[in-house]
Amino acid sequence: MLRVLLVSALAARGISLSAQETLDLVITGGRVIDPASGLDAVRSVGIAGDRITVVTAEPVRSRRTIDARGLVVAPGFIDLLAGTSVEAEGQIYKVFDGVTTVVSMHGGPVDVERWYAARGDTGSYHHFGTTVGHQALREAAGVTDRYAAATVEQLETMVDLARDAIALGAVGIGFGVAYVPGASREEVLRLFEVAAEAGVPAHLHIRHFGPVPPDNSSLDAVEEVIAAAAATGASAQIVHIGSMVASPGDMRTALWMIEGARKRGIDVMADVYPYTAASTGLSTTTFDPGWEERFGGISYRDLELVSNGERLTAESFTRYREQGRVNVIIHYIPEETVRMALAHPLVMVGSDGVISEGRGHPRGAGTFARVLGRYVREQNVLTLPDAIRKMTLMPAQRLERSVPAMGRKGRISAGADADVVVFDPGTVIDRATFADPAQRSAGMRYVVVAGRLVVDDGQLVEGTKPGRPIRGRR
Repeated sequence: MLRVLLVSALAARGISLSAQETLDLVITGGRVIDPASGLDAVRSVGIAGDRITVVTAEPVRSRRTIDARGLVVAPGFIDLLAGTSVEAEGQIYKVFDGVTTVVSMHGGPVDVERWYAARGDTGSYHHFGTTVGHQALREAAGVTDRYAAATVEQLETMVDLARDAIALGAVGIGFGVAYVPGASREEVLRLFEVAAEAGVPAHLHIRHFGPVPPDNSSLDAVEEVIAAAAATGASAQIVHIGSMVASPGDMRTALWMIEGARKRGIDVMADVYPYTAASTGLSTTTFDPGWEERFGGISYRDLELVSNGERLTAESFTRYREQGRVNVIIHYIPEETVRMALAHPLVMVGSDGVISEGRGHPRGAGTFARVLGRYVREQNVLTLPDAIRKMTLMPAQRLERSVPAMGRKGRISAGADADVVVFDPGTVIDRATFADPAQRSAGMRYVVVAGRLVVDDGQLVEGTKPGRPIRGRR
């Protein structure tokens, strides 16, 4: 730490480090974009150990030098929405998408110690963290019926378990309210209250989605989140808002509601993935009767099996639904909705996906490269600095209160964590498709996690697993 502080102090005073320090790694000649300071210029980034020690226009000595001319140097991307895989497969697709930190913010276990231990035992290519989940809390308290509200006694148990999990390092409370339609408003409010007391955020898969008025539309669900945040003072985030509020008209209204809440001191934001299809389990309450209307008027043919791409019929829908854990991709989100959410300043990027055994939604492999290639370079929906801010600084700031160490992530500056991605802005693109999701993104040339290269000149550094736990105050 003393070494880092010394080098940072020298850099702050404009003293050349070439004569002062030999670093472990320097990335030189690239276009450095730091969303925290607004820096967007050609610089060299010097790394010693697991920290960035200098960002400078001067020559720097290093044990290893990467020539980044023509490339962009940015903070490693932070995925606030994906389940984190114990298996290396899912992690590898993430780092090739430029992701250096994955935090599972919707859902999550009750036994967070066991969850962190499992990942610590096997190692990880990226950093990892989790919330404690509302659904898991219900089950642990004995609420086995998805259509029933917790009793007074069960709710007190849920509150106690949530406090315990946060005390052990859970970084927030994750909700999948749509999957437990019996959950009462009181359940949500009490857990928001716990989040506010502990200084952790609440991230929600909201209660309703789709244009089904008057009392169970996506806008009613957005109102519930804003009201709960206002009543308790908790920070709230609507996860994958593009699939929750799919109608372009409703999306416009929902974003206006979020803007109004923020202007009045209510801490609510959202995230989105850049795809026109969602994915979930066929046996969930999502597909209770009336699902076609809730999804905006789709049919069985708009449902695709994750396992093999089969499009469903009424007969196969019933058969697979009875089998239990069968995941489907649902094609129903208008492109206009995705573009509107991505462009909004209060919406960040999150994938909600992971590739397992070669299958999954392509968002598990290509979310971040797709934003950079399709929506920045090809369609100009976002500027490059804005896109990087949505993938780095914004998610880092969402967790800084509950995880102070996140104040060193999402930044390219002296003293920041050495989580860095170097990509080619002219070629970066997702290659994962619905038919073949297990494809690494293109254009990610170098990925550094905790000061160590995990992708080196486009190649995986096998077995290098420097990922560390992202945990709250304990």
